[in-house]
Amino acid sequence: MFRRSKTIRDSLTKTRRSFFGQISGLLGGGDITEETWEDLEALLIQADLGVNTTLALVDSLREQVAKGKARKTDDLQELLKQELLDLLDDPPPMTIDDPRLLTLVLVVGVNGSGKTTSIAKLAKYYKDRGRKVTLAAADTFRAAAIDQLKIWGDRVDVPVIAHQPGADPGAVLYDSIRASQSRKANLLIVDTAGRLHTKYNLMEELRKVWGVANKRVHQAPHETLLVLDATTGQNALAQARHFKDAVQVTGVIVAKLDGTAKGGVVFAVAQELGLPVRFIGTGETMEDLAEFDAEAFVEGLFD
Repeated sequence: MFRRSKTIRDSLTKTRRSFFGQISGLLGGGDITEETWEDLEALLIQADLGVNTTLALVDSLREQVAKGKARKTDDLQELLKQELLDLLDDPPPMTIDDPRLLTLVLVVGVNGSGKTTSIAKLAKYYKDRGRKVTLAAADTFRAAAIDQLKIWGDRVDVPVIAHQPGADPGAVLYDSIRASQSRKANLLIVDTAGRLHTKYNLMEELRKVWGVANKRVHQAPHETLLVLDATTGQNALAQARHFKDAVQVTGVIVAKLDGTAKGGVVFAVAQELGLPVRFIGTGETMEDLAEFDAEAFVEGLFD
């Protein structure tokens, strides 16, 4: 039976019905007062835009109102939408677009963030668009991670290159590159370790994997995508900073957005980390991955 994949708007249902629903109510008509600003600021922070992003946003709106660009709260809502859209600059194109060459994508993130599921969704997304995909099980520190990736690989019908638990992740990646080249695959997606004994160990291991990719494939990794769990809100930003410092993260996949009312974290990612959001996990099935669309995202926040 055909099932419609969930849209970005679908994934924002909880956010739209909670904090942004209250914002819509607040800006539904009437005069703009000091209480309007206080309530708007509180709701934006509760929606996880982050304090710095919220304060800058409200200051900008105040300036525009002072210049006469809005007199009533319903005018202010349209200004707010535009300001939110301006926070989400259109990212540069991804470097996954040339099917003639092997593209290598590292996927990083802590265990439990939705990393492995996001990899499977990515594999299906690109396979459905004609790419020949291989997966590399380079998270060798957990047997469960290898097994999970193999299960997803079977479901999506893409090969998974794996070694035994505890193997050198760099060796797994090396073999995965060779296997991809021999099979004439043009997209290799690499699962990486999400937890070791210390953050230092994890980041050193990621640097090694990054180095193997860079030596074995021209200009690789072509993308390093960080999976963030939207349900953890601002905690996700602290995680992201560690990964950003260790490897050259090029973009973010926001997973589990449908499971939280704090969809505002996407703005915090864009502003405080300076990273483009590439994909949104919109639901639980393989089809529920949407390429990020800033305009659809902002419109999806409001009724």
